[in-house]
Amino acid sequence: MLMAHPAVLEKLVEQYETLRALHAEEGSDKARQRLDDVSYTLCIATGTQDVDAALIAARHHLPGARPEDDSVLEH
Repeated sequence: MLMAHPAVLEKLVEQYETLRALHAEEGSDKARQRLDDVSYTLCIATGTQDVDAALIAARHHLPGARPEDDSVLEH
């Protein structure tokens, strides 16, 4: 399976986290749609079917991630 470049994954994770915070605070339709779009893109970029799995997969491919580091599983 092809995996997106770590820089792309890092940007997507940052966008997701920012949008999730905006959606939680504002709940605007625009923020919700953008969150859905970024979630979908994360799934496609990581070959997963849900955003939680996509975040775990993306974080394991970011610079500095260690395979034995299970802290990403707490999300």
